[in-house]
Amino acid sequence: MPETRRVVITGLGAVSSVGIGADAFAAAIRGGRNGTAEITSFDASGFPYRMAGEVRGFAPREILRRIDPDRWGRSGQLAAAASRLALEDSGLEPEAVSHGRSGVIMGTTSGEATVSSVLGEQWVSGRMKEFSSRVVAQAPASQISAAVGAELGLGGDTLTVPTACSASNYALGHAFDLVRTGEADLMFAGGADAVNRFTHAGFHALGALAPDVCRPFDKDRAGIITGEGGVSLLLEPLDSAVARGARVYAEILGYGVNCDAKHMVHPDPGSIAACIRDAHASAGITPDQVDYVCAHGTGTPTNDATEVQAVREVFGERVPPISSIKSMIGHTMGAASGFGAVVCCKALHDGFLPPTANVGTVDPALGPDLDVVPGRGRDAAPRIVQNHGFAFGGNNVITILGRPA
Repeated sequence: MPETRRVVITGLGAVSSVGIGADAFAAAIRGGRNGTAEITSFDASGFPYRMAGEVRGFAPREILRRIDPDRWGRSGQLAAAASRLALEDSGLEPEAVSHGRSGVIMGTTSGEATVSSVLGEQWVSGRMKEFSSRVVAQAPASQISAAVGAELGLGGDTLTVPTACSASNYALGHAFDLVRTGEADLMFAGGADAVNRFTHAGFHALGALAPDVCRPFDKDRAGIITGEGGVSLLLEPLDSAVARGARVYAEILGYGVNCDAKHMVHPDPGSIAACIRDAHASAGITPDQVDYVCAHGTGTPTNDATEVQAVREVFGERVPPISSIKSMIGHTMGAASGFGAVVCCKALHDGFLPPTANVGTVDPALGPDLDVVPGRGRDAAPRIVQNHGFAFGGNNVITILGRPA
């Protein structure tokens, strides 16, 4: 087997409801800031619960340099903007990524759902003649990663992964494999989704929406808040990062992937525990070395109970601090575990544990001594962190990041 390379993350880009740019995003998360409010992007008056984590004031032309935002859907705009920010954050010159050895993998849940909603409304109302070729061209989910490639001039792998709420972790794991095996020299990985009626209606039909705020791990938790955003992480070999004097946020140590294959929406604790063990084996670590878990933490009664059960199955009596940033930005769907990866990178580099906001009383049914880092972030010096991403259909992906030695 050929020798593999160590892979590090040197650029972070975030377009979120609590801030644009990795520093603004991380500062808001560390402070426990709530980024959810009444929906404005579509008429939500028919829904009993109308809260979402929307990116207010997003002006793509202020960030993008090459593509015309009008030719791309909102998810593509979010992905391209986040990736442009990640490139700028990395310190690399734009010419350094414009070649066939650089690529992008973006995850998503609903693709360009805002575009599809417009086309669907025209279709069902018999107004197909109003279809615009420009809008139709925006609709495929593949356009999300294509927008990144066009914005940055990437000539390598360009892939959109549609595995819903674990998709960014899938993207990160696959990008890691491409760089460590030498198939690529630079990869952007992350995800993007936009708040839209289709997704909001789906979670409403499931009875999974929270009425006001998301309260992961709380005894009174009631469900999710839908959210949106774009997130991107730049991966490169450790050797090249050191050679150019780059700021290294984290090293990717390994990851685990599996599928429950049991139920469309009900997660399976045994499969999640197996995925955690696979991730540890891939990273060459043991449970006692993990200093923090960035949970999937949706705030639904079932997800949080299942996730904590799986974590306890692996970690036993010593459960590391575990928190959920969805309490602040909502569930950003395909971007969710990407935002988790960004906050894990900042936690490792800056020295803190991200919080779970909106926690009044931790649910005693989750077991004793569960440290969910309530309220605000806590100063700490984590060395190895674990990032969870789970999705409907039982798609589980867990990535392990560490402070490079």
